[in-house]
Amino acid sequence: MDVSELQRALDEIFDGAVTRHGFVDYMRDYEMIVHVTADPSTGIPPADLRYLFRYCVHARCETTVPPGIWSGSLDDRLTDYATGVDLDGYVWGVKWHALYPGATIVVESPVARRWATALGIDFHEVRIQTNAHDLALVFSELHVEELEQGDVPEG
Repeated sequence: MDVSELQRALDEIFDGAVTRHGFVDYMRDYEMIVHVTADPSTGIPPADLRYLFRYCVHARCETTVPPGIWSGSLDDRLTDYATGVDLDGYVWGVKWHALYPGATIVVESPVARRWATALGIDFHEVRIQTNAHDLALVFSELHVEELEQGDVPEG
């Protein structure tokens, strides 16, 4: 996948809703499920997209929720929208994060270069920022597919 194609794929999900991310069950590839919508006047229906980062050799996830908010968000009732909506703190139970400020390619990534040299295939690094997580992924290929209704994994 060339860099311009990768950037187009990342731009497609800007400001979408990340509903799930993490390694798939065989633990080699990293997936991110994103719910995307368009202005209703366009007639474009909402969609759930699966971004599969293949041959993921590096995955780092750090919170972007400030410590002061975290300290007030430890109550388990905040993990369910119904029980947490009226409480003070970050309501984890909304079960999605806004993909904003978005995803960018890390140009000239030393980690991607090191893995490309070691394995003899191209690697890329992307940084994916949401309103609650900052992800860094190093991978070789990106596969994108639209999921059918009912195929979206439950959290």
